[in-house]
Amino acid sequence: MKKRTVLWGGVAVLLLGGLTASVALQLVKKKREDGQKKPEVALVFTAHEVTRPTLGELPTSLTFSGPLVAPQTAVVRAKSSGTLLSLAVAEGARVKAGQALGRVDLSDLDFRLAERRAMVESARAQAAQAERSHASNQKLAEEKFISSNALEASRVAMDAARANARAAEAQLGTVRAAANLATLVAPIDGIVAKRQAIAGEKLSPEQPILTLVDVRQLELAGAVGTQDVLRLTVGMPLQVRVEGMDKALAGTLARMAPAAEAGTRSIQVAVSLGNPGEVLRAGQYAVATAVLPSEGKHLTVPQQAIVQVAGQAYVWVIEGGVLARRAVTTGLVDGAQGRIAVLRGVTAESQVLAMKFDNLREGRAASVGVVAPAAVGSAK
Repeated sequence: MKKRTVLWGGVAVLLLGGLTASVALQLVKKKREDGQKKPEVALVFTAHEVTRPTLGELPTSLTFSGPLVAPQTAVVRAKSSGTLLSLAVAEGARVKAGQALGRVDLSDLDFRLAERRAMVESARAQAAQAERSHASNQKLAEEKFISSNALEASRVAMDAARANARAAEAQLGTVRAAANLATLVAPIDGIVAKRQAIAGEKLSPEQPILTLVDVRQLELAGAVGTQDVLRLTVGMPLQVRVEGMDKALAGTLARMAPAAEAGTRSIQVAVSLGNPGEVLRAGQYAVATAVLPSEGKHLTVPQQAIVQVAGQAYVWVIEGGVLARRAVTTGLVDGAQGRIAVLRGVTAESQVLAMKFDNLREGRAASVGVVAPAAVGSAK
């Protein structure tokens, strides 16, 4: 029994000695690491990397985009069924109003025309017969050979025959008008944009044959948000940049839709754009910019100074020799000068980092100036 107790005691001493040695080694290791750890150096930013908010006016602008469309567009359609005999113009051809574009075979109308003529002659003959009968009945009524009711019936029959004759003449005029459309005529000056039919094709009424476009005057068809439409007025000048062109063109806000598009919260607008040299074409993409009056003076900082985190705007500032991140409320943007208005969050005396930097931490020592490289860390 004593031997076993002595044995267990020896084991306990060995374990306690091992733990004590392990703890001692960890303490020594930690002490060495603490002795080797270097102190964090301060960041030094150059003068062009730090700015102060400046007070000034920002010219506001509103930009929207869309395709160019030709408001003067006409579609030449078949007015009745028939066979397209010929088309005298091709796509891209320039035409004048009243110019013949092609012919349609309306031979079936010839039979309808002959039929309507015969109906007109018959109706006229019936009207003439009714007039003679009524005149004869008038004489008989004067001599008391027929009653007044018979005379009235005769008059009604004559009026009906005359009405039938006028109806037949109107139907004849309709067929004649359709027959006159055998020659396709250009309704406007323009350029043939598309041919929807070919010679020899059987046409149906209202079938498109040609599309004519006048590109001397174009419009930019765009959309503006409902929150911005009140800042626009019809007739105001705009600058329009068309894809493929370096120079901006002068445009005018021609009209605005009276109601917003369902589900889009946007108002359709049209910008009138002259095209005297016809260098532009319908379908090209363009961007319109409206310069609006300034809304007063605001503190502004470079756009690159703004950092967005989860939808919140921040700036980095140097306060009391350390870095600090400040939440700000932004306003108008001047894209030409690259500046943005800051409504809240900074003052005119704040030292704001003018550009974005990686791995910044709040509370780290920072300053502006030039010092020895060994004493400071790199701001970048």
